[in-house]
Amino acid sequence: MKCVRWVVTATILTTVLMGCAQTPPAPQAQQYKDSELPVPADYKSWPKFLSEIQRTDTKQVREIYINPIGHSTKMGEAFPNGTISVMEIYKAREAADGTPLKGADGKFVKGDLLKVAVMGKGAGWGESVTPQDLRNGDWIYAMYMADGKTKAPDDIVTCRACHLPLTDKDYIFRYDEYFQKRVN
Repeated sequence: MKCVRWVVTATILTTVLMGCAQTPPAPQAQQYKDSELPVPADYKSWPKFLSEIQRTDTKQVREIYINPIGHSTKMGEAFPNGTISVMEIYKAREAADGTPLKGADGKFVKGDLLKVAVMGKGAGWGESVTPQDLRNGDWIYAMYMADGKTKAPDDIVTCRACHLPLTDKDYIFRYDEYFQKRVN
């Protein structure tokens, strides 16, 4: 009787273990921290968040892309986890005397790409941010040089502090402008 019980138990255990071995693990969402979020290789194929943003204070032109997950957001909603935006920061071209060149439309003429900033939102991503009083929900930031690989020396705390007052817009600058200009 003990032998039969052992055989049955062994058979059940083998069946359970084989079933576990054949069941793939549940996919885990990638966890990132500030300054670790990479520049997505395909971001230029994403919808534009806003284009030709004129920063007269820094003599820059900015192009911002948003991934399809973020682009699916409706006005008044928070952006969902998985939203990534990429901002290209260009120096305005300058005349010989250092003044920014402007096109016929009165806007700065885009010069060299200086940096690429990435802002992403994921469940729990913001929990490790310090100091805690600068947390922007679950948003994190990374800044790279023009090559998109070399980390820029910029302090991400500056990004957090600048976005912090925008809690009612899910920490996103130009939230209203984006939804007003968005075609679809």
